[in-house]
Amino acid sequence: MTAPFQFTSDDVRIESQETVFEGFFRMGRLRLSHARFAGGYTETIQRELFLRGDATCVLPYDPARDEVVLLEQFRPGALWRDQSPWLLELVAGMDEPGESAEEVAHREGEEEAGLRFARLEPICRYLVSPGGTTEMVRLFCGCISSEGAGGLYGLEAENEDIRAHVLSLAEALAMLDDGRINNAAAIIALQWLSIHRERLREAWQ
Repeated sequence: MTAPFQFTSDDVRIESQETVFEGFFRMGRLRLSHARFAGGYTETIQRELFLRGDATCVLPYDPARDEVVLLEQFRPGALWRDQSPWLLELVAGMDEPGESAEEVAHREGEEEAGLRFARLEPICRYLVSPGGTTEMVRLFCGCISSEGAGGLYGLEAENEDIRAHVLSLAEALAMLDDGRINNAAAIIALQWLSIHRERLREAWQ
């Protein structure tokens, strides 16, 4: 059996690349062929890609109170589902050029929830939907005090309308179990915290 990851980017032949739409988001079109497991190359295929920068997300966690802060805001991608298009999510923001993921985390914590992270624990990096978009997300768990947290936040210039909720970790995990929390970053981060909770409570207090 051949081990995974035998191919690299060098095994992709890009014939053409163009931007087909540029507005709030950007869409590109690729024509390419790639190596086949059985040998040789595929025929030329065409793929459209949602060209989006990387993002940073943080799950704010108070180890003393065993509470998390989750943000509620409107998401048009959740329209036409059998649920509310207002989702409970993590603190999150797009990475700006020259900005580290940690810098994004601290900036967005202040802007979206009025929070300051005493520590940031890396969780993982993941490709959001690599069949159709270039976006990579980096996840953190951030140490906070949830005392006095919650309320309305967001930048008016960016049309943000955010309500920060303080929940016990048990409440948040129950929402995860029954499907009320159903976006990837929050699911991954809350499951990670459920595994690492005791270690963090010991290390962060």
